[in-house]
Amino acid sequence: MTVPQSIVFNGDLGSGKSTVSVEIAERLGMRRVSVGDLYRQMAQERQMTALQLNLHAELDQAVDGYVDQLQRDIAASGERLVMDSRLAWHFFTDALKVHMITEPGEAARRVLLRPSGPAEQYTSLEEAKARLMERSESERNRFIIRYGVDKAQLRNYDLICDTTRAGAAEVIEQIIAAYEGRLCPEVLREAPPLLLLDPARVYPTEDIAALRDRWDGSVGGVAAAGDEALEPLRIGYTGEHFFVVDGHRRLSAALQDGCRLVPARLVAEVDEPVVGGMSAIDYFVAQVRPSMVHDWSAAHGIDLPLPKPVLLDGGAVLAGEAGASA
Repeated sequence: MTVPQSIVFNGDLGSGKSTVSVEIAERLGMRRVSVGDLYRQMAQERQMTALQLNLHAELDQAVDGYVDQLQRDIAASGERLVMDSRLAWHFFTDALKVHMITEPGEAARRVLLRPSGPAEQYTSLEEAKARLMERSESERNRFIIRYGVDKAQLRNYDLICDTTRAGAAEVIEQIIAAYEGRLCPEVLREAPPLLLLDPARVYPTEDIAALRDRWDGSVGGVAAAGDEALEPLRIGYTGEHFFVVDGHRRLSAALQDGCRLVPARLVAEVDEPVVGGMSAIDYFVAQVRPSMVHDWSAAHGIDLPLPKPVLLDGGAVLAGEAGASA
């Protein structure tokens, strides 16, 4: 893989973009530009919260226009830099495009604990979680309407990194390894994005009782063996949940070894077909049952939440019950 000129970061609020991008810029000797800092400064100057500025920007194109032109100019300059921006992936072509994600409750906890200015204040965990979600959806809708692009679509990026449990040092090492072509270069070259997922947040699609007959020791020692210990899992994504298409043994080994990140290929997301023309969402609904999630969680000592109810013609059911009752 040819080393790209720049690294651009997008991702969930509270996912650690600032911490990671600052350190990577220092490690690689690059200048860092943060559009988030610019928006916060603009919000304070207007005596608004960050959410209020986002909502205002939906009506006043001059707000985005100024920031967009700044990003276009930087991208056109050819300077090798680190860019922390929710839309830089749209403006930069010669860059490693990194999208950072984290569990919403964890993101809210981090944002609530960090020092905040007058543009961004929350009084409780639930308020932080709700307002972060509202702000993210405001940005997403604005980008769809104004640019015709969806920041939530994983295929916009080269690297997806889940920071729910992984520490900043581990995340930084993985991103630099990907940037320098040392981490799963074939995925980044041939079929991006490369997913670096928290194994404790990935849903099984087979019963663990049936899988145990196929367990062996060939995938043990994952944590000790390093980045190349696991062949990337094959993963589907519903827009909210990641699930295994192929690689249950490898995922189990990673959980047993205490890994916080596992590499994976994206097979399908949302409406894209997984097998037999069945979309990622439909496959997840048909395959994942509450009992399966409970047994998998119990076997690995994790707390994998039951999927939210799926709305069908006959009412709301949990994922998996739709296929069972069809």
